[in-house]
Amino acid sequence: MKYLCLAALIIGQGAQAAPLFEDFSADLPDHIYAGDWEHFVGGGVAVFDCNADGLPDIFAAGGTNPAKLIVNEGIFAFRQADLPPLTGVIGAYPIDIDADGIKDLFVLRVGANVALKGGADCNFIDATADWGLPQDQSWSTAFTAWWAPGQNRPTFAVGNYVDRDDPDGPFEACDDNTILRPEASGYAAQVLSPGFCPLSMLAAKDARGAMTLRISNDRHYYVKGGYEQMWDITEQRFLTQEDGWNRLALWGMGIASRDLTGDGRDEVMLTSMGDQVLQIAQADGTYAAAPFEIGTYAQRPHTGGDGRPSTGWHAEFGDIDNDGLADLFITKGNVDQMPGMATRDPNNLLMHYSDGSFHELSVAAGVASLERSRGGALADFDGDGRLDILVLNRRAPMEIYRNVTAGTGNWLRVSLRQQDGNRDAIGANITVETEFGSQRIQNVIGGGHAGGQLLPRHFGLGMAEDAVLTIDWPDGTRSSGQVKAGQTYVISKP
Repeated sequence: MKYLCLAALIIGQGAQAAPLFEDFSADLPDHIYAGDWEHFVGGGVAVFDCNADGLPDIFAAGGTNPAKLIVNEGIFAFRQADLPPLTGVIGAYPIDIDADGIKDLFVLRVGANVALKGGADCNFIDATADWGLPQDQSWSTAFTAWWAPGQNRPTFAVGNYVDRDDPDGPFEACDDNTILRPEASGYAAQVLSPGFCPLSMLAAKDARGAMTLRISNDRHYYVKGGYEQMWDITEQRFLTQEDGWNRLALWGMGIASRDLTGDGRDEVMLTSMGDQVLQIAQADGTYAAAPFEIGTYAQRPHTGGDGRPSTGWHAEFGDIDNDGLADLFITKGNVDQMPGMATRDPNNLLMHYSDGSFHELSVAAGVASLERSRGGALADFDGDGRLDILVLNRRAPMEIYRNVTAGTGNWLRVSLRQQDGNRDAIGANITVETEFGSQRIQNVIGGGHAGGQLLPRHFGLGMAEDAVLTIDWPDGTRSSGQVKAGQTYVISKP
């Protein structure tokens, strides 16, 4: 704990303001993520700007209901937009697949996945066949992407849940996962086995500084013999105990990654049924479980009167009060009616304090929903420099909360551009340094639970009015410059 406290004191100024949100859920178009067994999991949201107006828009999975595209018209006014009809949608991730500067969507489904090509003014067409993406009927529940050296198109990792065609299933019937690699005429599928029913994947630099595919798996269906997985992207092999990767088995749901200690290595939050496990990156390239006292385990409901264990889904780090410390939001909710788990299970808003601890403030902040929450997002929907909260629920309407916290600190947003196929510089590191310390965000696609965002990266600056911004680009080059608070910067690679 001492190590965490010292590190946190270096990179933050402490909690500045008590978080407060206003419920604007009634202003969203009607939408519910529905379905039975095949939609107990999933329910993700993709958040991105589909019409270049600087405001985040929303793609929401619908399960057995059609997926929905919701366009942000400013000041918390939203409208439903046209979208190719899609049911069976588990979730989606925004990504610029064809490098045209317009965000596309990789849509995860129960059945054949779909790639939607983005066009002007939030228009989308199905480009799955045009881009040569192989099709199957798997139940896809996890996704991440990266650009391999020398490639102008992304490599995709798709996590597949239970094999529905296995007559001995569903237990011990986890399907194989898939790597989709670009080729001259499209994409080739590579089997990634064994699979242990993943509900989240993230390709990012691990504690070793190596690009690694982290896979969080649901113990409910692998039951025994499975565990969390780390696959070295360069060496194309799973890490073992000989690499310092100790096996961890949990009911894995979501992944969130952020450097919390200022040492240049990301900590990793793994949500599950029961404990939410925060792994602290170590100097030797391994991970250690955070001490219980840090306050992130959030293993039981903090309100609602149900004392049974919680079920965590989407997790996301973001600076709610702009004090320079990354806070943590976790969506919660019973899978369906699992008797051993809480049914009144409020979402968590864990505020990060300067001593390295996290404190639950969702009730006071007004965001302690008791619905069966699944996907979520922290994004500035009104452009005022404060992160708002979006939640997609199962069998209940979506929720959106406007951040009206008083006395928040200064902020900065950073978006990256390159001229090659990796237009958004996925794989870059963004570092912001002020007189109060240093923060770093990896620019990645993946993680969360069945959904993510591709927006300018948000930094809280506390009292600082300017900062030094450093970009470590995917090719290893570096650029740096002075920036001012309260601005969104689009940085193009020199």
